This record gives sequence, C-alpha cells and structure tokens, in this order.
Amino acid sequence: MAILERNDTKAVAHLMMNSPERLNALSDEMLAALQSEFDALKDDRSVRAVVISGAGKAFCAGHDLKQMTAGRQAGDGGKAYFNDLFSRCAAMMTTIRALPQPVIAQVHGIATAAGCQLVASCDMAVAAEGTRFGVNGVNIGLFCSTPMVALSRNIPRKKAFEMLTTGQFIPADEALALGLVNKVVAPDALAVATGELAQTVAAKLGAAVKIGKEAFYAQLEMGLDAAYAYTGEVMAQNMMFRDTAEGISAFLEKRPPDWDQ
Repeated sequence: MAILERNDTKAVAHLMMNSPERLNALSDEMLAALQSEFDALKDDRSVRAVVISGAGKAFCAGHDLKQMTAGRQAGDGGKAYFNDLFSRCAAMMTTIRALPQPVIAQVHGIATAAGCQLVASCDMAVAAEGTRFGVNGVNIGLFCSTPMVALSRNIPRKKAFEMLTTGQFIPADEALALGLVNKVVAPDALAVATGELAQTVAAKLGAAVKIGKEAFYAQLEMGLDAAYAYTGEVMAQNMMFRDTAEGISAFLEKRPPDWDQ
C-alpha cells in the first residue's frame, strides 16, 4: 500500500495521503513522497490542477511525533535531525507555491500543526463541515514556528498569534471567515465540490494560469508601484501567447477557443 496515492482525472492530479493509522502525519516517508510527486508535477503539462486529500478520519495531524522522539536519540540530542526535518518540510511547502498548477487542499477531520501549514501553503482549500484547524504544538511545549509562516500569510496576524499561543482549534466556518479556506461544504459533498473547483481551474489556459500564479505570489512581496510595473510586464508577456490571441478571437466571435496548451 503506497503512503501517497495518485490518480489523474481530466487534467487534475489527485494526491491522497494514505497513512490513516497515523492520521496522515508528515513523517519522513510522507514528506519524501509528497516532494517526489511535486517534483514530477512541475514539468507535467498534462496536469493543470492538483488536489491533496487525506485517507481516513483526518486530513493531516502534522509531524510524526514518534519519529521526532526517536530523532532525539542521536548524539547531539537530535539537533541535526530536527534541522534537516524542518528544512525538508519547508522545501516541500514552498514547492507547492512554485508549481505551475494551482494546488487545492481537500480537508476533513483535523488539520493541525504542520497539517494546518499544508492547508495554508496550498493555493486554495475546500473543507468539510466539522473540520477543525489548529497550530497547537504549544500545548506540548513546541511552538509551531514553521507552520506560522504559512498561517500568518493567510489570516490576520492577531488571530494567527492567538491560535499559536493558545493551541486552540478553530472550526471550519471560522476558517472560512478568516480566509484559510475558500468554501465549506457538507462532508458527503467534499470530494465533489473540490473536484468541481479543480476542473474549473483545469479548463483554463494552462500557460496563462502558470504565469498568473507566479505573478500573484511575486507581487505580494512588492511595493505598490513595483507590483504594477511587474504585473504590467507579465500581462504584456501573456498577450504574446498564441493561445491568448486565440482566446480573445474566440470570445469576440462567440465560439469556444481552439487552444494548443
């Protein structure tokens, strides 16, 4: 049984974390499997959207605490292992942002600590009613410092700090109001709702979405004038695409576009 299962449907890659007995914890093996799939997806032009889900009763419970405890047994108390672990996790999370395809988290049960970080690192998220989100490492004496990087870039800082210092969970409807997820649906509608969102994205011109995703994140780090200058150049580059010209012509002529990409 693979720890991470992949199934592709109509230009959408579905990645399911398949370690339900460990609540799909981001173990060394899970991190490696996710990184491997993301690396493969970077150059896969047949895939235009990615969905990440979890098997069993939870989306992801964060890092594997049993592995982390074992890592302490090294001669340095585990420092080298922990530095490497968090570096590998950060690399996987930032690879999501670097992918040309939008990545959508399909969330149920709980998404806690690095699991919440994974949701926040995805471009969009759909959650089932009853899902709980938290960065509750502080409850066991471990502040969720790396998860807070993604979380604090998704929701208002005071709420992020409250979650980080109290260790309390927030429900799906509050996650929606804060902007951590895009929509909340009934549990039995989760897969369908996420699939519909992914298929809507996958139906767009892949080259346009790719250049737009890269520009979206880049301009967020810029000042206003620099952001407009940069995105103006991006739009001009986008206008040079053969398929963009075809899309405009098709719109004006009231017909479906004949895209190559």
